[in-house]
Amino acid sequence: MMKSNKPTTIKEIARKLKISPSTVSRALNDHPSIGLVTTMRVKKMAEELNYEPNQTAIFFKQRKTFTIGVILPTLSEPFFSSAISAIEGIAEDRKYTVLLGQSLDDANRETQIITTFKKHRVDGILMSLGKNTTDLSFVDVLASSQIPVVFFDCVPESNEVHRVYCDLASGMEEAIEAFISRGHKNIALINGPETLLAAAERTASFQKALIKNNYEFNEKYVVHTDLTEGGNQAAMEQLCVLPERPSAIVSFNDFVTLDVIKYARGKGISVGQDMHFISFANYPLWKYMENPPLASIEQYPDEQGRKAAEILFEILDSSDKIEPQEVVFPSKLVLK
Repeated sequence: MMKSNKPTTIKEIARKLKISPSTVSRALNDHPSIGLVTTMRVKKMAEELNYEPNQTAIFFKQRKTFTIGVILPTLSEPFFSSAISAIEGIAEDRKYTVLLGQSLDDANRETQIITTFKKHRVDGILMSLGKNTTDLSFVDVLASSQIPVVFFDCVPESNEVHRVYCDLASGMEEAIEAFISRGHKNIALINGPETLLAAAERTASFQKALIKNNYEFNEKYVVHTDLTEGGNQAAMEQLCVLPERPSAIVSFNDFVTLDVIKYARGKGISVGQDMHFISFANYPLWKYMENPPLASIEQYPDEQGRKAAEILFEILDSSDKIEPQEVVFPSKLVLK
């Protein structure tokens, strides 16, 4: 006779021990109304029959799946790796499983991931928006299913959602002052896509920092990239053909800087002499380079991820509605 592959049920344990299924259930959960001997007999039989609890039934009863979803533009960047490590640390302490999805900055892919998470009934979602995301209607859709969302790093320009992000102005101001103190006159900004809130904030803080230091703001020294290698190099080319080529550049992030440094060297521009760089993110990769940028601007991805997770669990633990929270970390210049 072939052995059945069907999972063992509470009813089967009850039948073999000649007790009620409810007694078996209580014993498996160490209910105080069940005596020690009965509890031990039930657990021994459960082990012999390779019994595993029906998680679906448990989730249905508790109205929780003990999973959270995390949606990121990419999993390959050290920035998001640090954020994920912090998020998983918080989730592990709460005995939650983390499901990951990367949008690759594709709005349609992002929507598909959200739909999948919703179908799997995740208890909540942590999300960093893709650069091409403009439609936020999914927030209301998830809310109607009682799935809260907390945004971090790349966040929407809305006070009606939970947001954790880094204030870029403080780091930008320090970057401009570092360039000026070293005698640079023509300072440029290679920014991200104009649709990003973070890009608009970088431009505003760049202009403010220049004016604060009695420098004229020239729009020609602000160029945008779509964050692809080709886009980064095209942005750099725009600056290099200016009559007065910039000697100092603040770039959107360290990966943009890698591409533009490669372009500069290809054009015979000496990095660290003819042209100097400061970029956002502060990835650890620079310690492996002979001529790193002058500095990086730290955005604290681990602290952002940790705080976003804490807010999400606060929402999940509360029986009352939690008003939208905004937590802002100051950015900081880190000299190399």
